[in-house]
Amino acid sequence: MSGRVEAVCLVHADRPNHRGAQTAIDKRQVEHPVRIKTLGPMGDHVGDRRHHGGVDQAVYAYAEEEASRWAEELGRPVPAGYFGENLRLSGVAVTDAVVGSHWSIGSALLEVTAPRIPCATFQHWTGEAQWVKRFTARGDVGTYLRVLTEGTVGSGDDVDVVHVPAHGVTVRELFALHDLDRVAPLLDHPNLAAGERSRIQKALRRTAAR
Repeated sequence: MSGRVEAVCLVHADRPNHRGAQTAIDKRQVEHPVRIKTLGPMGDHVGDRRHHGGVDQAVYAYAEEEASRWAEELGRPVPAGYFGENLRLSGVAVTDAVVGSHWSIGSALLEVTAPRIPCATFQHWTGEAQWVKRFTARGDVGTYLRVLTEGTVGSGDDVDVVHVPAHGVTVRELFALHDLDRVAPLLDHPNLAAGERSRIQKALRRTAAR
């Protein structure tokens, strides 16, 4: 399975979020190839380091097909970078990628780690009423990626899926946590993103307490 990099995006400017703190959600497409380091693309940064960034969220990818659905619903363009993504991809499952899959893009090797969890900063940026609720209900959340091998990525590069874990649990399923019997075995995988391990454990505790 292979796809294509439609755009590589870096922070354009820091913007105030709903509380007045600085956020780096304003990403714009760049025309030059970008070096992808362990903590993310060179020339990019994270505003809220408590909730974003780190090795498990080094790169954020969103699908052109999913963005097009939003553009149709919103009645306006959703350009590359609008959702704060570093990579706008086409022709490859993104939200429906299997957790732990390895993607070869340019000279980099990336691993699918976790869904994007929508927040108030995201809603403030879009200016859309009930955005967190709508984004959650749609479930087209994109995926975060871990950098296994640093490299350079540019628009037009192929996205080659070179490894897919046998467990089959997708980013969409991990985001929703509707079927804990299916998702809970991910806890046995030592490379599960720390934030997702915590989300699954909390969901299991809530279920046990009922």
